[in-house]
Amino acid sequence: MKSKKVTEEILYVGVNDHQTDLFEGQYVVPNGMAYNSYVILDEKTAVMDTVDQAFGQQWLNHVEEALAGRKPDYLVIQHMEPDHSANIPAFLEKYPEAKVVATPTAYKMMQQFFGLELGERSVPASDGGELALGAHTLKFVFAPMVHWPEVMMTYDAKDKVLFSADGFGKFGALDVEEDWACEARRYYFGIVGKYGAQVQNVLKKASALDIQIICPLHGPVLTENLGYYLNLYHIWSSYGVESEGVAIAYASIYGHTKDAALYLAETLEKKGVKTAVHDLARTDLAEAVEDAFRYGKLVLACNTYNGDINPFMRDFITRLLERNYQKRTIALIENGSWAPTAARVMKGMFEKSKEITFAENTVTIMSAMKPENKTQLETLAKELTD
Repeated sequence: MKSKKVTEEILYVGVNDHQTDLFEGQYVVPNGMAYNSYVILDEKTAVMDTVDQAFGQQWLNHVEEALAGRKPDYLVIQHMEPDHSANIPAFLEKYPEAKVVATPTAYKMMQQFFGLELGERSVPASDGGELALGAHTLKFVFAPMVHWPEVMMTYDAKDKVLFSADGFGKFGALDVEEDWACEARRYYFGIVGKYGAQVQNVLKKASALDIQIICPLHGPVLTENLGYYLNLYHIWSSYGVESEGVAIAYASIYGHTKDAALYLAETLEKKGVKTAVHDLARTDLAEAVEDAFRYGKLVLACNTYNGDINPFMRDFITRLLERNYQKRTIALIENGSWAPTAARVMKGMFEKSKEITFAENTVTIMSAMKPENKTQLETLAKELTD
């Protein structure tokens, strides 16, 4: 590996993972994942985080090359999820004089994960506290519940770099070219989405810093047009509407509920409305969740099932609720052959959600779609476009 320069004295030493098919055991990652780590070279040297266990030796080789014969003084741990912390023991064994900088909560987790009692090798960080390396001074910004309680971010005042932990991360390895926003959005709402208020708090802290580069623990180093990324994070974390359009999610057994969902989508498209349609039994649910948050309006179309709702729809709504779904308009389409209850059940699931407005028009289909249902769907389309 040839060390990759972030700045003259900050080097990238992360790894690309094309072995995993499911990140965190649930998110499809067709283009792999990046586990990022960085080395700061100064009078004293600091290594920022480790990587996933499977790439420990490769990472240690990268670190050794970047250090070019020097020894690390500090290992700064910003986040204790195993994809970033798993190689702490191996690092400490290789570099027995290095000290570990972390939050008090992170030290507790090191004991839980690895049985580590660091003693004099620990350098506890404090919120707003600093660590001088020489020309570089690191300032610690605690970020609890973004998205674990021990998380902190680190700001380097000399090079104006924010090491942002999981913030501003995305799915995808760094040796694959792809759009940032799509996979960053899916990553954010899948993993961080519940903690919008906590992200807002960190963004307020970051607004006081002169940030020219963002170094996340996943995804590319961000060096240009930072306002674009910061604005998207503000929209996402405040549960704002990113794009005009309607997300349509349906669960259908024999195709009749699907017919209604597709007819509505077709009607909306004819009106010039962007739609994103998801068959919940077949789509990547993380993609469906992403679109539900991206757009300001959501249509849920579902058959009645055992006096309740289709299990795929229940799973989808549960995922939205787990991520504090709010500030949206929801329209309902239900189907049932003798006692349709889907609309009532779906509406009830959102009873504790904030700022949810339900469309006045609810469409009820009895078994199969009839001409009058098409008229009702056209009326619903008009309401969603007014």
